[in-house]
Amino acid sequence: MSTPSIRRLDTSVVNRIAAGEVIHRPANALKELLENCLDAGASQIQITVKEGGLKFLQIQDNGHGIKKEDLAIVCERFTTSKLKQFDDLSRIVTYGFRGEALASISHVAHLTITTKTADSPCAYRAAYVDGQLSAPAGQNSDPKPCAGNNGTQITVEDLFYNMPTRKKALRSPSDEYNRIVDVVSRYAIHNHGVSFSCKKVGTMTGEVQTNTNTSTLDNIRQIYGTSVSSELLFCEAEAEALNYSMKAYISNANYSMKRTTLLLFINNRLVESDSIKRMVDTVYTSLLPKGGHPFVYLSLMIKPENIDVNVHPTKQKVHFLNEDHVVEAIQEEFLKILENANDSRTFYTQTLLPGATSTNTDRRLSQNIGSKAAVYHQVRTDSRATTLDTFVLQPLSTPTSAIIDVDEDTPMAECNQDPASMDVDQPTQPINKVQKNRKERVQVTLTSVLELRKKIRRSEHPGMTALLAGHTFVGCIDDSMALIQHDTSLYMVNYASISEELFYQIILSEFNNFGTIDLSSPIPIGDCIGLAIDAEAAQGLLPPVLRKKDLVIQKIVDKVLEFSDMLQDYFALSVSSKGELLTLPMLIQGYLPTMDKLPMFFLRLGTEVDWEDEQRCLDGLARELAVLFAAEPPLPGDHDAGSDDYKTQHDKYLWQVQHLVFPALKTGFVTPKNIVQDGSSFVTQLARSSDLYKIFERC
Repeated sequence: MSTPSIRRLDTSVVNRIAAGEVIHRPANALKELLENCLDAGASQIQITVKEGGLKFLQIQDNGHGIKKEDLAIVCERFTTSKLKQFDDLSRIVTYGFRGEALASISHVAHLTITTKTADSPCAYRAAYVDGQLSAPAGQNSDPKPCAGNNGTQITVEDLFYNMPTRKKALRSPSDEYNRIVDVVSRYAIHNHGVSFSCKKVGTMTGEVQTNTNTSTLDNIRQIYGTSVSSELLFCEAEAEALNYSMKAYISNANYSMKRTTLLLFINNRLVESDSIKRMVDTVYTSLLPKGGHPFVYLSLMIKPENIDVNVHPTKQKVHFLNEDHVVEAIQEEFLKILENANDSRTFYTQTLLPGATSTNTDRRLSQNIGSKAAVYHQVRTDSRATTLDTFVLQPLSTPTSAIIDVDEDTPMAECNQDPASMDVDQPTQPINKVQKNRKERVQVTLTSVLELRKKIRRSEHPGMTALLAGHTFVGCIDDSMALIQHDTSLYMVNYASISEELFYQIILSEFNNFGTIDLSSPIPIGDCIGLAIDAEAAQGLLPPVLRKKDLVIQKIVDKVLEFSDMLQDYFALSVSSKGELLTLPMLIQGYLPTMDKLPMFFLRLGTEVDWEDEQRCLDGLARELAVLFAAEPPLPGDHDAGSDDYKTQHDKYLWQVQHLVFPALKTGFVTPKNIVQDGSSFVTQLARSSDLYKIFERC
């Protein structure tokens, strides 16, 4: 047998082999074309597909276009506008750089380019075969002028027409179309400033449709649904030592799917990384049940000189410096975010239309008719139920109901029981009796008050409002924190802080319509202010330059007396001509404030209230009254904290919290957004039954 000779392959064979390495299937061709559109600065990209991209694949953008003189060589191998010399690879920031994409496609398909630059009077169209301009027999192959918009339109027809084996190896047109949609979806999520559209030929709507003014999370919600987006946690980190930064959206422990969805972009390039995929699987192994997998979107930015993008013909894989250390740092950030995922939650609810009366419980029952709910989704409490100790233990003989509504058109409901007088022996509670407001209700027309009410509505957090309206009280943890249940979740609530907002809203709702709490003996305002100043001085909180104590006291008393008529009419604060407090407003029937705070209340009337501007004055007075009435335990005073007398007072305080404050939160209270968004953790989720079942199922 003779030794075979080595021959140089024909150029067409070489090009076709090379094209087969770059273009594996229609989705690979689309990925190359998409990246060219993004490199061209496009803000709108439209993709049209027929038979999974094998018969017809068209992509159109509004980028800067291709110059007419460049159309002759645009489909030749190794022609590009993005790279001039090899060293440029170390600084490459564009998607393309080798100049092989269009050439490879033209060797396995019929390619047509229509393009127009901003300074060109018309568009130009050219057809290509095997990297060269082509035209029907007898016609000139030069680019032809035509009508067109700024940008480029590339049409790929009869993909793999000259590679029948490759074409047969592809599964089906529907499978190839799904792969195309997946590629478009990933780039649409990452490039949230670009509008993407992907549809089949002959259809009006596309499987992917995004806008230019959406965020990454908005696009995830639109493409993958709210079931994914609502369970995502945002993660952002940067490490100068490793020369990287990253942004990510990762699913929490409540979300699980049959297979991992990893959207990985390194320097804006859609790539695959075995080490990062293994890291993601490792992070979620201990969090998700067996067979569960997460959703992860990760955008990693690395210095161009530290990354090698010229590893794979399809540019799907890259290598970068300190890869193990970078992956380990990302893993630590993911674990940190997931460990703290239960510290705070955001709740999304759908607001009922006006007149709708169905409750969450009603809807849940109607949905479960004929089907048995999972054990961990069953709610075994009723937020409308009342416990026996509400009636058995009544340290105060006044009614315990309260209805609050900050809507200026809805009057507050009348209570059903008559008030009873109360004899209180403690000096810190000089209350004689509580009187209902028996005069006809006054319709508030003050613009400043109406505006403050509207401001409350504008700042509402609907999800948290619904949570507090439908909660079940579990018990007090201490003098400021309590446990409540809503549906299948357990929450810790800082009622000391939330009650201040509650009373503020009650004051605005009942403005000029308060009942009164009559004091058993008048309280000198000047003496109260003096006590407050002494307390502030003892703690070193007074300003260094301050008038004499007597002058400060007299000035505040004079200001209160000057506005005494307004205080009595609007807030039921009665002050005698001698400067003595006679009554306080009744905000929740049966609720008594901690009178230890009265001295500081009067001091702050002189320092925190703007008496000259109407709206700021009324708002300041409402705020200070809310601070006075906010839930706060009584001070031991002359009694030891462990004595029976103090214990009785303390029990009364906790009884008021459970049976007066928390029921008031269920009716008309509007939760402001700052309670949820300022990071103060006023309401913190501690556990959810579905999570607990996942944990104990693994034990």
